[in-house]
Amino acid sequence: MSTFNFEIEKKTKAGGRAGVLHTPHGDIKTPAFVGVATKATIKGVSSSQFKELGLQTIIANTYHLYLSPGESIVEEAGGVAKFMNWKGPTMTDSGGFQVFSLGTAFGKKVSKFQSEDVSPEEATVLYNDELATSHGKLAIIDEDGVTFTSHLDGSLHRFTPERSVEIQHKLGADIFFAFDECTEPTAPYEYQKEAMERTHRWAKRSLAAHRQNFEAREQAIYGIGQGGQFDDLREESARAIGGMGFDGFGLGGSFSKKYGENSLQSALNMLKFLPDGMPVHGLGVGEPEDILLGASFGVDTFDCVIPTRNGRTGGIFTNSGKIIIENAEFKSDFGPLDPDCDCVVCTPNPTTGVFFTRSYIHHLFRTREMLAPMLASQHNIRFLTRLTEQIREAILNDNFEKFQDDFLKKYKGK
Repeated sequence: MSTFNFEIEKKTKAGGRAGVLHTPHGDIKTPAFVGVATKATIKGVSSSQFKELGLQTIIANTYHLYLSPGESIVEEAGGVAKFMNWKGPTMTDSGGFQVFSLGTAFGKKVSKFQSEDVSPEEATVLYNDELATSHGKLAIIDEDGVTFTSHLDGSLHRFTPERSVEIQHKLGADIFFAFDECTEPTAPYEYQKEAMERTHRWAKRSLAAHRQNFEAREQAIYGIGQGGQFDDLREESARAIGGMGFDGFGLGGSFSKKYGENSLQSALNMLKFLPDGMPVHGLGVGEPEDILLGASFGVDTFDCVIPTRNGRTGGIFTNSGKIIIENAEFKSDFGPLDPDCDCVVCTPNPTTGVFFTRSYIHHLFRTREMLAPMLASQHNIRFLTRLTEQIREAILNDNFEKFQDDFLKKYKGK
């Protein structure tokens, strides 16, 4: 039997909750932000820094680790945690997101989040220059799985639900995800329904493959709900996945304001159809506003590349909103990135008594020094881990709604 279980400590009237995920490699106090360690590393951050940044767990990418160094190497190393010199809980995805990013969305300027006032041609590009070199250029979906080419050498590969589970068993994470198909935001109802039903069939196969491997009994498996922008499909998916016997639920799919004022909130409504007490993970949910919204509905853990991706381009989270540190206004600003932040970048060094100023980090970005994105990424990660810590504290102290209102007023400048 797995030692994985979820303990709810306190709930809000609206459905938010503070709890603890007990895993074989340690507890995760929730809500929690999960660091994205795509290739068994968080870009610009050493595993020795995880704890000081407030990270309790990380999520690695099955697709990338399968291609390099290969799941057998990671297994031989003792699992993904030992391989990356991390002593703590870990997660792995299923490779299912690649079905979306390598297949129907390839070559299109479409992302999981799309504003209603931005055309698809102008939207955030899923396949930007960076991502184009980190994924293959072909993915063909069929009933049994997905065939794709490697971005490394163009070789042909195939994932099925059973193969994804086999790889993730070897990666050895405490929590891993069933194989799913994540559709693009603009897919019509008919295809969203087809993809959702295929995801459900793949979920059953993933669960069966996991249960057949007695040696992997310590690992927990989450099913992923889909349904696109359609409430009836979302409800159907939540009921189906929630009734299969998974250890937890992944809030999957795409969230586009083109199909409603807040389609993330619409997607979150599906959580009320899950079994009571089932842990929920928000896949790709990382904007501060979205974390607050997700937590209010009962999402327990969140992962997103936003803190490091923004950090690499000078995008900085602060309690007063986002800033672009390369802007000229920060050239002579000798204050911290965020005066309300307790990260190692913003707080005085205990030995020297000084901190990294906005002016200095502005200079680093302007001169393209490699330290610049490292400091920005570390700050951004801590911003989000601290936010989830504050959410947890607010829930436990019965003042979550006030904290949420106060945070958003300052963050949005209203």
